[in-house]
Amino acid sequence: MNGAQRLCSAASLVFLSAVTAQAAGTTLSGAPVGWTEPVLDSKPHAFVLFDQLEYQHTDAPDALRWDVLAWYGGDVNRLWLETEGEHRTGGTGEIERIDVEYGRLIAPFWDLQAGLGYQRRYGAGPARERFWAVVGLQGLAPYGFEVDANLRVSDKGDVSADLELEYELLLTQRLILQPRFETELAVQEVEEFGVGRGFNAVGLGLRLRYELRRELAPYVGASWARTLGGAADLARAEGEDVATFSVVGGVRLWF
Repeated sequence: MNGAQRLCSAASLVFLSAVTAQAAGTTLSGAPVGWTEPVLDSKPHAFVLFDQLEYQHTDAPDALRWDVLAWYGGDVNRLWLETEGEHRTGGTGEIERIDVEYGRLIAPFWDLQAGLGYQRRYGAGPARERFWAVVGLQGLAPYGFEVDANLRVSDKGDVSADLELEYELLLTQRLILQPRFETELAVQEVEEFGVGRGFNAVGLGLRLRYELRRELAPYVGASWARTLGGAADLARAEGEDVATFSVVGGVRLWF
């Protein structure tokens, strides 16, 4: 069979399949006639979420804070990028993490992630930085709790873990209240990053946003954070507050 014959045979097969599907009242994919074709799982997509892009007013130096998540891939395999940190008035700040990870869907709504991360503190004195390997679990727990948990091992062998929990309470279709809980713990003390053994910090946040569009929502709120244990001792030695309360305002957007 030459090329022209093969092309004609393939065209005939597609035509017969379409006629058969039409007679059965379905599309080629099996969906009823008139329905849109389903999205193919093999097609890659991209998503970027600025969960926090805000100004924080505190008794200490005010700060600009960000918390950004992005991924590219399909339903099962994805490349993830996550970063969060803050820049304070006065020129000090911290990139708390830049994580680049491969993620794989292991259960409905749950991704297992593994990759590399980076942290940097800057301001008075020389900048401090470190790299780490990270393994994480991200997903949607029962009752709608969003979970982001990570285990980290730095380039010097220091082991730490962090956990974030978020929940979205729909007051109306556009007005949404978002509580947030964060905590960190470490196995070893890392003085240059203000890290002590055991639980290092706990944070609580409450943000109320109004969705002008689903992709764009300004918000106001408040956050409270406290360092604990050895981390609190290191903070006091540096002349830093161990507890901070902030009034925040910002925008949440995705595309």
